[in-house]
Amino acid sequence: MGTFLDLVKSRRSVRTFDGRPVDADLLKQLKDYSETLSNPYNIPITLGFFAAKDYDLSSPVLSGAETYVTAKVAVGANADVAYGYSFQQFLMKAHEQGLGTVWIGGTMPREKFEAAAALASNEVMPCVSPLGYTAKIGVKEALMRKGVKADSRFDFGKLFFKESFDTPLTEAEADEKKICEALEAVRWAPSAVNKQPWRVVVCGDRVHFYEKKDRGYDNGTYDLQKVDVGIGMYNFEEALRTAGVSVGFEIADPGIALPKDTEYIATYILN
Repeated sequence: MGTFLDLVKSRRSVRTFDGRPVDADLLKQLKDYSETLSNPYNIPITLGFFAAKDYDLSSPVLSGAETYVTAKVAVGANADVAYGYSFQQFLMKAHEQGLGTVWIGGTMPREKFEAAAALASNEVMPCVSPLGYTAKIGVKEALMRKGVKADSRFDFGKLFFKESFDTPLTEAEADEKKICEALEAVRWAPSAVNKQPWRVVVCGDRVHFYEKKDRGYDNGTYDLQKVDVGIGMYNFEEALRTAGVSVGFEIADPGIALPKDTEYIATYILN
């Protein structure tokens, strides 16, 4: 049995499915699991499961998808970060069970998915995902993956820092604090157009998460790159948890000088 990092690195965004519906027993297991999702903010995230044919659901970037899962959350402070954390928790469980998934945030008939999910006026549904059995990658999917360099990530020292944003954190320094694999799990997390907007500054026993903003991802109601940071936070915390390391959590901006378009999100406390 491998580590959580192995599981993270074995997952890819799947856009080509073989057309089979998800096994009924497995789907029930995943529905039950969706009721147990958590996040550090204790913000409820509600998932829904739908057969594509029953609700006329589709996406132009997918083929063969017969089942979809939606996720929605009430609008509020930290809702988009909590959303990314909890939905990633679910999608990693689906991957662990042998299913293909992909975060879909824009290339879909949103009104149909929102109707299926019975989205309330105070809720948002930033993303959905297909659930299914992976088929051979088609030409369209291969070109999409090449276009966003899906199989590559920024160097460790471009994402992770020590004490300030002026000093890159080395893998050896991260390993001394027993967080190197957890940071690698962040580095290999999925993100919109593979922008990798998470930045981390390690100060003593504090691990501070930040968002490096790009234009076009914040619609004024939710920020897809904050969703991405939530994904990275889940990967970080789960990698530590499965290694037997517990951490604390707080929102306490340390006041570190920030590069342009960078925003503090949250802090983990190493025990």
